[in-house]
Amino acid sequence: MTKVLSYIGLVIGLAVMTGLIVWQGVSEVSELILSSGWPILLVALAWIPTPVLGAITWRLLFEPGKEPSFKDVFMALWIGRAINTLLPVASIGGEVVKARMLILWGHSKPEASSSVVVDKTIQVFGVIIWGLIGVALLVHYSVEQEMIAYAITGFAVLGAGVVGFVFAQKAGLARVMVNSAHKITKADYFENLKDGAERVDACVRNTYARHGRFALALFWRCLALVLQTAEVWVAAYILGHPITIMEAMFLKAMTSTISDVAFIIPNAYGIQEGAFVVFG
Repeated sequence: MTKVLSYIGLVIGLAVMTGLIVWQGVSEVSELILSSGWPILLVALAWIPTPVLGAITWRLLFEPGKEPSFKDVFMALWIGRAINTLLPVASIGGEVVKARMLILWGHSKPEASSSVVVDKTIQVFGVIIWGLIGVALLVHYSVEQEMIAYAITGFAVLGAGVVGFVFAQKAGLARVMVNSAHKITKADYFENLKDGAERVDACVRNTYARHGRFALALFWRCLALVLQTAEVWVAAYILGHPITIMEAMFLKAMTSTISDVAFIIPNAYGIQEGAFVVFG
């Protein structure tokens, strides 16, 4: 079902993106991109801090002294990111692959699996914080009050959902999922997973208990999001429409938050572009 929804989301996203290009004018968009020349490639350099800080964040979620090497974490993260970006896996398939890569490279199964779950949770917390920064900038730029109210309500609902997800993880989410699957299917496969699920749950609880490392991981994740402002600022400058750092931060905060919420669409095709039109 998730795969089907992802394919549907991909089609919708591409349709929205195509519609936006047609609406703005294919010739105008093409001319703008071509006139920027090779400097437009510099926008990609602005993305470098994101995977680097992402790897630093992820390593902090392992037991101290037993962290995978930076190289292993960075490569697994890059592969997972590529899968989430290019394939219709609802931004979840890449997380599974990240854990699987570390396991294949000889790292602990429970630690690898639990770290991915907690890292995904930190990503969502980071998106909420980043989005609230965007809302504060909405107020600063005196955007419609109704839009601000909708944004705050949305973040409140999302925040409540994430907090509930954390409590579920601490209560033994992996064990509950495996036991439920075994009850429904009666398959030996799930029976054999019960001990592993218990170990994953224990690792998750231990990770959350390391408050200092968790807070530091959240800090690095938020910093990575803030540094993505450079992507918008550089692109706007190269395309001949320079904006201030604060304006770039506002645009990036709101558009990236919307695209992250639309995780069912691979790479949020069309969603971020539409958000730029709305907020730009």
